[in-house]
Amino acid sequence: MSQYILRRFLQMIPTVLIITVAVFWMLKLAPGDPLDLLLAGNPDISPEHVEHIKKLYGYDRPIYEQYGRWLWQVVQGNLGYSRIYHRPVLSIIPDRLLNTLVLTGSSLLLSLLVAIPIGVYTALRQYSLLDYLFSFLSFFGIAMPVFWFGLILILLLSVQLKLLPPGGHYSLEQDVGVFTVLRYSIMPVIVLSLFSMASWMRYMRSGMLEVIHEDYVRTARAKGLAEGRVVVRHALKNALIPMVTLIALSIPGLISGAVLTETIFSWPGMGRLIYDSLINNDFNIAMAVFLIFAFLVALFNLAADILYAFIDPRVVYT
Repeated sequence: MSQYILRRFLQMIPTVLIITVAVFWMLKLAPGDPLDLLLAGNPDISPEHVEHIKKLYGYDRPIYEQYGRWLWQVVQGNLGYSRIYHRPVLSIIPDRLLNTLVLTGSSLLLSLLVAIPIGVYTALRQYSLLDYLFSFLSFFGIAMPVFWFGLILILLLSVQLKLLPPGGHYSLEQDVGVFTVLRYSIMPVIVLSLFSMASWMRYMRSGMLEVIHEDYVRTARAKGLAEGRVVVRHALKNALIPMVTLIALSIPGLISGAVLTETIFSWPGMGRLIYDSLINNDFNIAMAVFLIFAFLVALFNLAADILYAFIDPRVVYT
């Protein structure tokens, strides 16, 4: 197992590098460069001074040289300097990443606690009234646009009922505590978990329907085992195998997919950070965030493969 993990880690390096090359090239295709907006706000600057600044930062060099310079700085632990925040990028990422992990971690936990039990129940009670009801709700969650659902929640719970704050992280008039952050995170967590909760519910139901008709499940029932033990120890464990890949690969998507949710609710996380960096042409922040996303995708893909071995003893890595 250790050799397999080491080999997969070595394979992650070229994968992440290829992704950063593609992102770097696409960002360079965008009109202008990271200095254009800064220089455009100063009408007194001369064209000669503009060329001098671009030469100083290397923006007059070929794109492969610019990428090599950026990569060398990353290897040294320097992610660059943010133009819009006037701070090193490395000092911005930790706080934003922590806020996103709080949001996405809560969303992941809520999705699992709802999707897995309901998926198992609807599979065991196929074609029942509750099965049809939860199927309708799952299709509703999959089809519901995130931005629209978020605005509807703000309108109902904040504007009309005044139960929850409409957005932000915490109020300046209050002390920052666990309950304060929890109150501000209720609506973003619900909106962010809606799609994953609905889709995982359908996948869990489908996986259980395939497993409960297998011969080993019939044999367990024929031996006189309790139905709960048959479901948990024989059916559920095998039905979770395809869910492992789905959930592990969805975690980076929850982080990167929080762009809309964090923008709607003004949540200061990674999604809002990448949105602000692209809108304001802050190249260094955009590259740093995409680098983290690429690493997370590769890392959780490896985590899914490792979890296979713990769930299914038949899976052996050499």
